[in-house]
Parts: sequence; structure tokens; C-alpha cells
Amino acid sequence: MKNKSTHLQVKLNRNNKKKIINDPVYGFIAIPDDLIFDIIEHPFMQRLRRISQLGLSHLVYPGAIHSRFQHVLGAMHLMMQAVAVLKRKGHDISEEEERGVLLAILLHDIGHGPFSHALEFDIVNSVTHEDISGFFIKRLEREFGSDLEIALSIFENKHDKPFLHQLVSSQMDMDRLDYLNRDSFYSGVSEGIIGSDRLIEMLQVHNGKLVIEEKGIYSIEKFIVARRLMYWQVYLHKTVVSAEYMLIYALRRAKKLVKSGKDVFASPSLSFFLKEDILVEDFKNKEEVIDRFAQLDDFDILAGLKVWSSHEDEVLRFLSSSIVNRRLFKIEISRNPFSLEQIENRKNIINSSSKFNGLDPEFLVFSDKLVNKAYNQKHQNINILMKSGEIVDLAEASDNLNISALAKPVEKYFLCYPE
Repeated sequence: MKNKSTHLQVKLNRNNKKKIINDPVYGFIAIPDDLIFDIIEHPFMQRLRRISQLGLSHLVYPGAIHSRFQHVLGAMHLMMQAVAVLKRKGHDISEEEERGVLLAILLHDIGHGPFSHALEFDIVNSVTHEDISGFFIKRLEREFGSDLEIALSIFENKHDKPFLHQLVSSQMDMDRLDYLNRDSFYSGVSEGIIGSDRLIEMLQVHNGKLVIEEKGIYSIEKFIVARRLMYWQVYLHKTVVSAEYMLIYALRRAKKLVKSGKDVFASPSLSFFLKEDILVEDFKNKEEVIDRFAQLDDFDILAGLKVWSSHEDEVLRFLSSSIVNRRLFKIEISRNPFSLEQIENRKNIINSSSKFNGLDPEFLVFSDKLVNKAYNQKHQNINILMKSGEIVDLAEASDNLNISALAKPVEKYFLCYPE
């Protein structure tokens, strides 16, 4: 009898999907039901373990090597808290809607390609990670059923309760609450720490839209300031920008070589995207495209860079070995755009230098714009529910003059080149 009882206990444990995950930011994260457990276990989701949250930021902040997988679990944890707060305040959220919004936040980043944002428009042609996430959710809907249909309607803002979409994607969503705290934790940049518990406690719904109670305004102000600081210190740190643009141009060089018939080492999935110019219509109409994308992660790019570091093409070899060995390009930052003359002068210097042996300067000198939008009043603005019942935009409700200033995007320009 004792042996039989022990066997039964083992069997029950194997079938138990109510797991908890020990997260370094929040402590224990509970997986609330069987379906969510099955989605987390799916290969599409497990792939996010191999997609870095912060691209090449670890070349500046060595601790910033966390993954998209950690982030989406953290965002789901915050979503569970947010739903609990809104239900406690009397708002109707059905069990199906709750599962749907948890699935939507869990899957919101599933469409990220290798190194997250760095290669977003080079692996594919003008297809955003949000678009690709939608294609993944549709694929999972065929496998798991109507719960994913609700998740997709929330993700695409087609559900009849707009506040559910705002919890997933807005200027004060669970995505941002998690990535600020998480990226701050792993990078060691303390300016990103925000009081997510208090912000969630201040959530309210008014006429179907997400708002913040007036007493939470100072927490929102800190959230906006933290976001601005994290962009300049981490996401748009000039050395990170240099590294990520070098990676972009290495991939472009590899793609150019492949299209000209040259032999370039690549994993099967990376090879597919180097050979093809994939458009949004291809994701819609060709089953193979999403399957190929699902096999693509940071490891494909890293393996490529290591091998390309000894490639016969001098430009690809130079870019790849520079990234692998952290010999990053110099970057100049300016409030004003760099003129064509300045850019051409830098290319001429590269051309005339024996150090670069006639390497094509089009792949070694690059200039672009950096934009920091801490708060965008034109895009799902953050509304404050005043004690009087009036709804006021954050920039108008705040007595902090910095918030009005932060509502204006700051643009900086850079010129990047090897010394």
C-alpha cells in the first residue's frame, strides 16, 4: 500500500502545472493555470530564452544579459496584480478575459528577432515585432483554441474593453513597468527603479479606459523620469548604439554577399533570411516563414559572427571580428544632423587610410537619429482621474514642470566610424 501511494504522488506531481518560478526581481511568480503553463512550455515561447532583452548592452553593462523570456514572465506577474486590483475595485473582468489578457502580455514580445530591436528591420523587410507577434498568436490559436482568440483581440485592441489592451500596450502598461525595473536591476543603473506596486494599486477604469487615480500622480512622474533616464543611460547609450549599428551593417554585408552568390556560413534559418527579402505578406501567405523565424535566435547571429571573423570578405571579417572582440567604433553625438559633407569627409579618411586597406566605407561609416520620447501625449496619453471626477492629461495635471518638458521628444544625431 505504501508503494502504491508513493507512485500515485509522483504521478500527481508530474501532472501538476501550477508551478512557481523564482524571479530575481519579484521573488516567486505563480503560473495561474494549465493553459498558460502549456503556452510557456511551447517551443515558440522557449525560444525567448535565446533572445536577449537588451541586445548588445552587455558590452557596456556586463550584467545586462537577461532574456525576453524573463521579461514576459515578469510582465505577466504584474498583469496578475493589475487584474486583481481592478477586480477588487468592482470592474467586471471575466475568467476568460483574465486568461486572455495574461496570454496577451505573455505573448506580446514573442515576435522579437535576434538581439531584440537591433535587427528588427534587417532580418525582415519593414515587418515590426508587433506584427510578427500577432502572426505567432494566430498560429497558437489553431493549436490551443478560443482562449488565444480572446488574447489576440486584446493584443490588437479589438476587444470591447479597451482598458485590457492598455494594460498590455500603452504608455503605462505592464510591459514598461517590468522592463524598467528589470533592465535597471540587471544593468545596475538605479535610475530606472520605479514603484510598480504603487502604480498598479493606483490603476482605475473610467468609461472603459485605463486611468490613474490622482493620488498616484507622483509615482507616475517618477515613472516618466525613470524612462527618460534609462533611454539615455542604457537603451540609447552611445557605445551600445555603436555596437548595434555595427551588427546591423555586418548582417547587411553578409546579405549582400549571399545575394551576389558568395559563400557565407549561416545556420539554415539565418541562411533563409539572408537569401530572401521577407515582407509582411510572406508571413501571411507562406507557412514556412513563421516556422523559419521561430528557429531564429541570438545563437544564429553569434555563431555567424564568430565564423565571419575569418571570412575572406574583408569588410565582413573586419565588422564581425570587431564586434566579437569588442573593438567598437567611435561615435560622435550632436544636437544637429551631420551634414553630407561631414559624412563624406569621414568616408574619404577611411578610404585614404592604409589601416583599412580600401575597405568599403559605406559599411564602416554610418549616421542616424536617436529619439527619446519619455511621454507622448499624442499616443494613448496617460489620463489622471481627479478627485472631482474630472479626467486630465498627465502633463496638465502634474505640478512638475519637467513632465511638460518630457512630453517633447528629444532628438540627437550620431556619426559612427572606426578610428
